[in-house]
Amino acid sequence: MMKQVKFKLPLRSWAIAGGLFLSATAFAQSGSVRGQVKDASGEPIIGATIMANGKALGVTDLDGNYVVNVPQGTEITITYVGMTPKKVKAMDNLSTTLEDDNKTLNEVVVIGYGAVKKSDLTGSVTQIQPDSKNKGLVVNAQDMMQGKIAGVNVTTGGGTPGSGASIRIRGGSSLNASNDPLIVIDGVPMDNNGVQGLSNPLSMVNPQDIESFNVLKDASATAIYGSRGSNGVIIITTKRGHANQPIKVSYAGNVTMSMKRKTLNVMNGDEYRDFVKKIYAGNQREALALSLLGTANTDWQKEIYRTAWGHDHNVTVSGSQSLGSPKEYLPWRVSAGYTSQEGIVKTSKFERFTTALNLNPHLLNDHLTLNLNAKGMIAKNRYADGDATSAATRMDPTQPVYDTTSADKDNFWGYFAWRGPGASLNDPTYPFNINTLAPKNPVADLMLKNDRATSRDFIGNADIDYQVHGFEDLRLHATAGADIAEGKQNTDVEPTSPLAFYYGSTGFKKSLKRNLLFNAYAQYYHDFKDKYQHHFDIMAGYEWQHFWRKETSRYLSYYPKTNSMHPGEINTDSGQDYDGDGKKEDYKYMTENYLVSFFGRANWNWMQRYYLTATVRADGASRFKKHWATFPSFAFAWRIKDENKFKEIKWLSDLKLRLGWGMTGQQEGIGDYTYFDIYQINTGTNNYYPIIGDGTMVRPDAVNKNLTWETTTTYNVGLDWGILDQRLTGSIDWYFRKTTDLLNTVYVPAGSNFRNQVSSNIGSLTNTGVEATLSWTILNQQNTKDWFWKVDYNFTYNKNKITKLTGGSADYYVSPGGMGISAGIGLNAGAHKVGYPANSFLVYQQVYDQNGKPIEGAVVDRNADGQITDADRYIYKQAAPPVTMGLSSRLEYKNWDFGFSFRANIGNYVYNDKYAGRANMSTSEIVAPSNYLSNRPVALLADNWQTYDERAFLSDRWVQNASFLKLDNVTLGYSFSKLFNTSISGRIYGTASNLLTITKYDGIDPEVTNFVDGKWVMGIDNNMYPRPMSFILGVNLNF
Repeated sequence: MMKQVKFKLPLRSWAIAGGLFLSATAFAQSGSVRGQVKDASGEPIIGATIMANGKALGVTDLDGNYVVNVPQGTEITITYVGMTPKKVKAMDNLSTTLEDDNKTLNEVVVIGYGAVKKSDLTGSVTQIQPDSKNKGLVVNAQDMMQGKIAGVNVTTGGGTPGSGASIRIRGGSSLNASNDPLIVIDGVPMDNNGVQGLSNPLSMVNPQDIESFNVLKDASATAIYGSRGSNGVIIITTKRGHANQPIKVSYAGNVTMSMKRKTLNVMNGDEYRDFVKKIYAGNQREALALSLLGTANTDWQKEIYRTAWGHDHNVTVSGSQSLGSPKEYLPWRVSAGYTSQEGIVKTSKFERFTTALNLNPHLLNDHLTLNLNAKGMIAKNRYADGDATSAATRMDPTQPVYDTTSADKDNFWGYFAWRGPGASLNDPTYPFNINTLAPKNPVADLMLKNDRATSRDFIGNADIDYQVHGFEDLRLHATAGADIAEGKQNTDVEPTSPLAFYYGSTGFKKSLKRNLLFNAYAQYYHDFKDKYQHHFDIMAGYEWQHFWRKETSRYLSYYPKTNSMHPGEINTDSGQDYDGDGKKEDYKYMTENYLVSFFGRANWNWMQRYYLTATVRADGASRFKKHWATFPSFAFAWRIKDENKFKEIKWLSDLKLRLGWGMTGQQEGIGDYTYFDIYQINTGTNNYYPIIGDGTMVRPDAVNKNLTWETTTTYNVGLDWGILDQRLTGSIDWYFRKTTDLLNTVYVPAGSNFRNQVSSNIGSLTNTGVEATLSWTILNQQNTKDWFWKVDYNFTYNKNKITKLTGGSADYYVSPGGMGISAGIGLNAGAHKVGYPANSFLVYQQVYDQNGKPIEGAVVDRNADGQITDADRYIYKQAAPPVTMGLSSRLEYKNWDFGFSFRANIGNYVYNDKYAGRANMSTSEIVAPSNYLSNRPVALLADNWQTYDERAFLSDRWVQNASFLKLDNVTLGYSFSKLFNTSISGRIYGTASNLLTITKYDGIDPEVTNFVDGKWVMGIDNNMYPRPMSFILGVNLNF
């Protein structure tokens, strides 16, 4: 199958060489017609052939220009390998754009440890090449996949510049371990652990350098990655130089303006004053309430948001160097990029510098191929404090941003703050302390905290591929790779800040990771050349991976010099005294794990019609006492279209059935030493026992020597089809995935282990779903001269269900991390429970009156025992959407192009934490016991609830339908050539992103996800950074 890859470059080389000869002849002739040929992005095409009456007349030169000797009006055909031929009427200075021929470009699909023709695929694999025209605001690579692939749900972590994203392929296969897919960049599998400032592996690659995404979804495709393949695999291939290509320089840049799209509707200053005066009229606390009101009319949300600007610049230089013979050459490519993106929340900003180098020499008469990649990145982040967006909706709107009258205003850096008694500070210069229970001034939150991170990353790999001389059916391949990243986050909080009042805080956290890879495999393939066209290939290999990580951190706070008891002394210090000398050092933590693997794959096809694939991988992991596990898969495909009866159906251009089964594993997100006997040293002021020595004691940590892999077994049935010469194509897949031995941290009986919580294998869950894609080329060169119109649609339905939990009764459930709520104390609105989806909501059933108004304090006694207890909570809806859809379209007329992308989630629900904790309108709560005021959402005023209790906080009224339809982006562009009578060609475009959201959800954004304890969790809307609406003006230039 690898032969298919190697045929393209020589074919293009002959086309260019032959065309250049014909072009030279044409230039010598008189009466000629001139023109230029370019691709869809506006780049000139070198070596395109110009034909008339079946004869080649010439070829385009280095600038895409041609001259042919034909009368004007003659019909000429322009062809180029990988492009759809185009017929045009010859005229002087004609500019022609060739479109990608999807049949050719998609001919080869990258899979695990190799590539295969798309027509020969047996597994569920989707390949996309980033659309250079129809795209919105792209800062990280995951933005390019959002809404584009069936079965892949990408939810960005809000609007934080450079933020990561939750990526789920065919639902989640785990409860507490990782649900993130394996990401492979140029053959190097990444780990899913970021460092400070780098949220995930996709943050490390400049989107402009990406050639293609290949998403492996079913186990027959992912089992070759064994214990890391349960959540799917995303293979990213970056761009390279091309054979026989002259030096080409290109530039891509844009400027972005972003702004808030929506804010939470809370009372303004005048409304709030009227509200307080009304409810406290005649109340014994009326005088206190009126004295606390201010005279300002502050829109706190307006105070923290801004119009943000960003710009992005990328320069690429590529070419090819001959090495002495036609089959020995060195394609190369080098790129550099700079991205600067302000956030719409004040103080937030993201900067990134990237560079990439690719060398792809072909040696020994094209038998030896090297592929050398080096990618470097430096990123700088300035983070806005997460409390600010929530505080801006709670802060009293009658108070000013700045305090200009109080005697102690300088203690608060001139910002308004709710105060409390200062006697406990033991400082005569501080008559007042900060009121720690009151909402914080969000502007002070932002301006008095400097939270920034600097990250560096290097990804390098060297591939060697050798086709054995004299035995060309045998290939030997080896890869060595490294991913080395460092991130340091420095956080300084002023002692005047409400976040760390009086003492301040300063410190850092630093991570260094080093992941090393080596693999080698041999592949033998053979075409039997008999009447049945048997083909057989087999591959076997070995892989070694080492993941190492070191973390250091230290945070300190100090007493001011004016403190009467500890002037200028350290208040808190998170450092550790490792050698017992009484001096603390930075906290240090190091960890590592190894993965050693043997893998193989065999392919057989008969008559290019029946295909059978089998893979197996044996993984040895250092994380489990029983190191080894085996993960097999089988897949079958039948090209029905090539059967005799179906060949006669002219309108049917493709029909293929795929069947697959396989097993994959999961070992991420559980720690590296779970089965080891580990002891911890007691730390903290009250954790020493002065019986012997210095009182330090060690205690055993939790241990589970029987911990094992999560294992996912997948069944897949798929059908690929195409009609009207592939102008209308699609696919439909049904899958069933069952994950057993689910990993989770659970409570265990007292005395059964050294701690009351331990990592365990606790149960199983299933995902059952249907995926469908549709691609319709409505207009192209086959039916119109100047128009091109294509529409793409994808649909996914996924049903997630927990089928077993080790724990006993039918009422047993596990509280998921990340679904805790701010309302109340220690409450969790979620549950993992048998028979229901993971991360469902566990709440009380609210009672409503005949007008649909919720009755305060009234919930349903579901078990009819005459009392309301935790047993009356029930599973109500789920956080993850069971249905996702994407729709995109691109329309072109001559040099103009227009595109848009829609995306929809259906059936996802969100717990509105911003509402739940602020429904109490009682006089004892509006003026809090510690004497402060806080705002309320307008939507809750009519309910006029007067109490707080668990039933109110955990009412199902707060679990709201967050289904949505979003217009992700709209783009209008114009391609040009010979800019200002030069050889410069390119494209200018304007894009609007996040223009429209249609939803019933009451919050700012229905698309909610939070990064909690190293994992993405959906469903709780509290302090999320809003996604901005953005307008982009960009240009691409080719020199």
